This record gives sequence, structure tokens and C-alpha cells, in this order.
Amino acid sequence: MNTSSLPRIAVLATGGTIAGQAGDASKTAGYKAGVVGVDKLLDAVPALGNVARIHAEQIASIDSKDMCAALWTTLSRRIDALLAQDDIDGVVVTHGTDTLEETAYLLHLTVKSAKPVVLTAAMRPSTALSADGPLNLLNAVTVAASKDAAGKGVLVAFNNQIHSARDVTKTSTYAVDAFRSPETGALGFVQDGRVEFQRTVVRPHTAASEFAVTDAWPTVEIVASYADASRVTVDALVAAGVRGIVVAGTGNGSMHATLTHALADAVKKGVAVVRASRVGSGHVMRNGAASDDALGTVSAGTLNPYKARVLLMLALASGANDLQRIFDTY
Repeated sequence: MNTSSLPRIAVLATGGTIAGQAGDASKTAGYKAGVVGVDKLLDAVPALGNVARIHAEQIASIDSKDMCAALWTTLSRRIDALLAQDDIDGVVVTHGTDTLEETAYLLHLTVKSAKPVVLTAAMRPSTALSADGPLNLLNAVTVAASKDAAGKGVLVAFNNQIHSARDVTKTSTYAVDAFRSPETGALGFVQDGRVEFQRTVVRPHTAASEFAVTDAWPTVEIVASYADASRVTVDALVAAGVRGIVVAGTGNGSMHATLTHALADAVKKGVAVVRASRVGSGHVMRNGAASDDALGTVSAGTLNPYKARVLLMLALASGANDLQRIFDTY
């Protein structure tokens, strides 16, 4: 086979379960994440040679629960640099599942290229029986090599489905179909080399986004509302100097009365407060005079608390003061 005409895809490894290793192949828990290097990940999928020419880099070797903003900056800038090269047609990022949706959304809003960027991961370590990482990696490279994936923002290829970074979330602690897009569904599918998109992405992203990564990230934290919630956490965060707080509210982003008073005080001290929901799907409506206008809070719309935190960090870093417009737009 003449491979010189195949697309050239950069595979950037960051660790995670897909690079995990355990002493017992029958175990899918108790493994060490981020042990296997990118070269071994690629060697486990010889079929990649029929899909693309691969350029591989090891960006990090971490368990994704330990993902940090500094690594986001490194990853976003490296992706931009690679995609600016004429000989790179797309990028695949291997990642842990724990924070994949946060990294994917961050890249969706900061990468400045229409070339495909696809994240993938695994629910089982590389040493497990029926490890899901090799097929997910093959499918991710297949999507990144597809011209149909261009211009759709950052994508997640997992268990034969293709998701938008904005919509996807982890929904199971163990299942190989752990990633879903609860409100909108998958964008399409990838199977046996076939890539098909059944809908597109309408909100601005990548080159159309107004955001960029930074070396000085504002501190934004998440608090939850629940029965008998106190104001202790909010008061401590304000005293610590946080720039923003995202509330994982009950139902339609509703908040316990005690928590509401604490957050109102936080807004008066210049802290940005965004209402999201802990429910798992649905949208948080802006309540107008009944709540948001009176308190000075912002509705997260359909973003879950973790993605709302990503957007709020980017917005505050950019110096934006029209936060509701930003959440309505992105």
C-alpha cells in the first residue's frame, strides 16, 4: 500500500486509563494510569498504518483526575503549533476519562484551527481483557483523518460514537459506553473505517471563539446546593480571593436560601457567580427579576457545572464583563 498519500495525524498522549497498566489482566480497577508510553499505544494498533501517517508526542503521563490549567495551556498551544504546519492534517489527544470532557471543551474554545481535533480515552487499562483503548484510538485517528470532521470543533470519539466537546459528558463509572451527549445526542458514528456525521455544531468554537489560553488562570471553584446547605464554603472561597464560583444547583439551578444569601454577598464583593445544575441533563433558565437580576448571577444554560467552570475561567481571563452573553453564546 502506498502510504505517502495518507493524511498525517499528530497523536498527543497525556496518560490516563488508555495508558494504564495492571498486574492482573482480569482486573479493570486498581491499575496505575498513564504508565504506557505513546509508542506502545500505537504499536498495539497496527491498523493505524492503513489510516494515516502518525506523528507521536508524549505531552504528559498523568491520571486525568490530576489535570491542571497549566497543562491545558501547554496542550492548546502545542495543538495550535502543530495544526499551523502544512504537513499536519489533524490531531488526536489520548486522555483519561475523568476530566476528558473539561479538557475537550477547553480546547473547543481555544484551538484556532478548522483542522480536526479528536480526543479519545478508555474505560479499561491497556492490560485488561477486552481493552477498549486500541479500537477507540483507531476510531479517533480515523475521524481526525476524515475531511468531514473539519470545521466541527473539537470532537470526542468513544465507543464508535462521535460527540461534540461541548455536549459530551461521562455518565458511567465502569461501562465502555460511558460517554454520552444527554441533551443533543451524538454528532455521528465511526465504525470499520466509515465516518458519518448526522448533525453539525452551531455554537461558535475554535477559530470563531473569542478565547485563548493564558499563563495566569483565574481561580474559579464549584459549590453544590443540597438540603441544609450552609454558607461556610462560599465564605471561605470569597475570603481566599476566588474570582468566580459555579453553583451545582438543584433542579433548574435552584439554591438553598442560606447559600443564596452567601452568594449574593459574594457578588457584591466582585465574585462572578454562575448557576448550573447537578441534575445531569436539561438546561438552567435565566430567572430574570425573580433571581438572576436581583442577585447578579448568571445562568449556565445547558453546560454542566464543570464545563461552566471552564467557560467562566476563560471569560474572566479575557476580561469579559458581559458574562450572560458569553454563556448564551458558547
